[in-house]
Amino acid sequence: MTKINRTSAVSRRRFVKTTALAGAAVLAAPYVKPARAADPLKVGTYGGYFQDSFDKHIYPDFTAATGIEIESIGEPTGEAWLIQLQTAARAGQAPADVSMMAQTARLKGQKAKLWTGLDEKRLPHSANLPDHFIHRYDDGSIAGVGAVAWYITLVTNTDVYPESPKSWKALWDPANEDKLGLLSLASNSFLLEVTAKTWFGGSAILDTDEGILKVMDKLAEVKPNVRLWYRDEGQFQQALEVGEIPMGQYYHDVTGLAAADGKPVRSTFPQEGGVLDSGDWCLTKASDRLDEAHVFIDYMCQADIQAKLSRFVGTAPTVKRELTDLTDDEFGAVASDIDPILPRYDLYSTKGDWVNQKWSELIVG
Repeated sequence: MTKINRTSAVSRRRFVKTTALAGAAVLAAPYVKPARAADPLKVGTYGGYFQDSFDKHIYPDFTAATGIEIESIGEPTGEAWLIQLQTAARAGQAPADVSMMAQTARLKGQKAKLWTGLDEKRLPHSANLPDHFIHRYDDGSIAGVGAVAWYITLVTNTDVYPESPKSWKALWDPANEDKLGLLSLASNSFLLEVTAKTWFGGSAILDTDEGILKVMDKLAEVKPNVRLWYRDEGQFQQALEVGEIPMGQYYHDVTGLAAADGKPVRSTFPQEGGVLDSGDWCLTKASDRLDEAHVFIDYMCQADIQAKLSRFVGTAPTVKRELTDLTDDEFGAVASDIDPILPRYDLYSTKGDWVNQKWSELIVG
């Protein structure tokens, strides 16, 4: 497994960075700087170690390849950044030109027409990404492009569970009573999607309120097995490592780091797949840096740049694996070839209040 800096892993969303070295990438074709290119392109990413990794490993090479300077902006977590961008846009201002947005925030901004539609012809490397990483307006223009991705998997303490579980059905096994740690929100655990894939053949059942309630009823069956519905990731990780809460859901890369550090833990991609969450690049409509934004986003869609992110930031590549030069160990440290469970972000933007109410009543209440 690639060795990744443990300090940054513990401070996620946060992500992790590796100590491996990746080669600098260049654009497929030369880029002619526009007249305004002397002004930095403001790019917002999640703050802390994640931003630091971009500042060190991504932006300098981008500037060397294109001549476009980057002003790095650290974003607050949650939807606070979306609110800031919306407020600023009404005043014709752009705290950042391009921002990395969580999917629920991206979708809300898209519905509010906050994002400038991007021209696919000016993003030739976006063809490297699967369709589920490209989000469009009704007119076909692109509202968001997959920037980074990460997995939530089934994790266990190896002292308590010498054999790894094969399926998410382990969460429902009566033998695991009072042994589970699960994320406490519908919108970050994606347990509705896990339940739908595991017991109902996929997420189509979540298209209706009746189907959502049926899935929640099935998910409610895990409640006797749950010791902790957690918000504090560090709390669960510590309990997992000492065997106090020996099974649950957690981040694949962080669990792998703990295992490489000698902790008795493992991350398993169940046969139904891990949950693949991600963030998108979006351009605020208040920005006038359309040319530079296309160049930056297209650059980030290159396979070698995504491989560099996997090595230095610990994220899963958003491009098809076969396009990268990641070794089996490097790829396994951040991702899996098993078809993933894709979150239904639409539920949390269009039906968020109702889903959260029912979640509180039926699942965590």
